[in-house]
Amino acid sequence: MKQLFDFLPVVIFFLIYKFYGDIPPQWIELANRLPLVELTPGEPKHAILLATLGIIIATLIQNIVHFVIYRKLERMHVISLAILIAFGSLTLAFRDGNFIIWKVTVINWLFAAVFLGSEWVGERKPLVERMMGKALQVPRPIWLKANRLWVGFFLVLGILNLIVAYNFSETAWVNFKLFGVLGLTLVFVIAQAFYLQRHALNIAEDK
Repeated sequence: MKQLFDFLPVVIFFLIYKFYGDIPPQWIELANRLPLVELTPGEPKHAILLATLGIIIATLIQNIVHFVIYRKLERMHVISLAILIAFGSLTLAFRDGNFIIWKVTVINWLFAAVFLGSEWVGERKPLVERMMGKALQVPRPIWLKANRLWVGFFLVLGILNLIVAYNFSETAWVNFKLFGVLGLTLVFVIAQAFYLQRHALNIAEDK
């Protein structure tokens, strides 16, 4: 459920982009009062600009809600928000969707670096083990393999994002940003859960 909550700003980005032409002009004028925002109602090229503004606001609210519920902010959420604000501001300032496209790749490659670096930082435990170690017990080599699979997944996802963005239409990229990334992530999470559970069951049988 928490992972789905993390995808909510992406859903908002998708909906604003898809229905930009149906947004009342007065709402567009309200958005135009904000810094760096200069939109024309009904202009298709401006859909990605308002969608960018929407995902920034939604992610800010998401972090506030997370803090209210858990009384803390997750480091990766804060870093992701900072990168989003940086690339989103460039998108709005230069009216160029390439910045928000690259933001997706940069975030995924950052995740890959964090997962890989976790093997040598702090407790020197793979990040996957730190997140799931209380629920499962598997040999360290399995944790390392699972962690590096995440590294590879994020690297590939970042590359796929650029391939889709620069070889297909902007609409196709927006669809991929929601359905492609979410679908691939769900499939990967389920596959890795089965992989880890299989080894956890093997340990139980050995006992």
